[in-house]
Amino acid sequence: MARNHRISRRDWCRLTTAGVVGYSMSGWLESLAADTVGNPNRRRSCILLWMNGGPSQMDTFDLKPGHANGGPFREIATSVPGIHISEHLPKIASMMNHMVLVRSMSTREGDHGRATYFLRTGYLPQGPIQYPPVGALVAKELGNDDAALPNFVSIAPNRGVSPAAHGPGFLGPPYAPLIVGEAPGKPNAGGANGYEQALKVRNVEPFGFWNRAHAAARMELLEEMEKKFLEQRPGVASQSHRTAYDRAVRLMRTAAAKAFNLDDEPDTLRDAYGRNLFGQGCLLARRLVEQGVPFVEITMGGANNEAFGWDTHQQNFEAVKRLSSVLDPAWAALMGDLQARGLLDSTLIVWMGEFGRTPRINGDTGRDHYPNAWTTVLAGGGLKGGQIIGRTSPNGMSVEDRPVPVPDLLATVCMAVGIDPMKQNQSNVGRPIRIVDKAAQPIKEILA
Repeated sequence: MARNHRISRRDWCRLTTAGVVGYSMSGWLESLAADTVGNPNRRRSCILLWMNGGPSQMDTFDLKPGHANGGPFREIATSVPGIHISEHLPKIASMMNHMVLVRSMSTREGDHGRATYFLRTGYLPQGPIQYPPVGALVAKELGNDDAALPNFVSIAPNRGVSPAAHGPGFLGPPYAPLIVGEAPGKPNAGGANGYEQALKVRNVEPFGFWNRAHAAARMELLEEMEKKFLEQRPGVASQSHRTAYDRAVRLMRTAAAKAFNLDDEPDTLRDAYGRNLFGQGCLLARRLVEQGVPFVEITMGGANNEAFGWDTHQQNFEAVKRLSSVLDPAWAALMGDLQARGLLDSTLIVWMGEFGRTPRINGDTGRDHYPNAWTTVLAGGGLKGGQIIGRTSPNGMSVEDRPVPVPDLLATVCMAVGIDPMKQNQSNVGRPIRIVDKAAQPIKEILA
């Protein structure tokens, strides 16, 4: 086959069986990637890897070897000379040329609820304004209202700590996320054995003996019955119900729901991501982005279904090592998979939690909440990778160079996916609100 022969993505997936990056010696993979990158209709997307509980920067991306605060983990070299990260993230280290470490995040919010709201919306929870999270904002700006798939998908979220940070805010029900992988009363449910069912969208197939024609007739009848009720009782509750209903019907009437069928992927690829809720959630995110979904988030809690897996007040080092063994293959596989399909440059990956952990190790061999100086990571999205932004002190207690406030980070995310962070939306109190605070300064040196 000639190198310039263009095959479809579907054909490539059928032919490739070698796992995450089944590099084709005949040039099929390179042809596919070049075709995708060169497609002028290719939209940008964002994948948020949300580390619930607040991950320790000191044991992941900003180690302090030799200092009393440093702990037992060793640094390892990465694909970028001079950049070192935790020994427990070797696969991520090999992708560092596509990544930017922001080591100088700093806020004043050390409460899980307030910090979660702040990091996800860019605004503090105050007054009556219902600020939308970044997922809803991206869905509004980059989404397609006529698409069968939702424009915002949230995988395995823990909504209990800050419910308002996981909804659509004042943008309203059309921009609310489709939630998968969450069971009532069990945040981050699924675990090692239940992820297969957890990641399926329920009730998108007609029940039992009903055929599609029968189901369509019943749905039309229900629509007629509800129409007058909705006209007489307008409001958020009725609109939410109608939006959810319409979204479900749209999925049922198209082949779009197949995007959630991970069985279509080769076993080698699924193994590379990791056979767990987070790993398979990352694989699902890639499938959704490939189908044009502009925003997908995957929440990583604990390995044993703890809601706050990264909230390591006790036995921090054992917990972070265990969590890293899940994070490392999943994240690296996601980046490699996107790159193989020509999607990495158009897909921004954001890794963050609500804050960091204390440099000082407490009496329970743990680290506590610490918003003063911590790390987030940006990857892909056409950024100028292989960089470190900011620097913390040798003991990790303070930011010594290039502090990055939350609005600056979110403004950078917006610009990386092609959104004007200064654009205004009408809020629920009748006044316009900018996507990001007007004082925000994007990290220009990493934007292509």
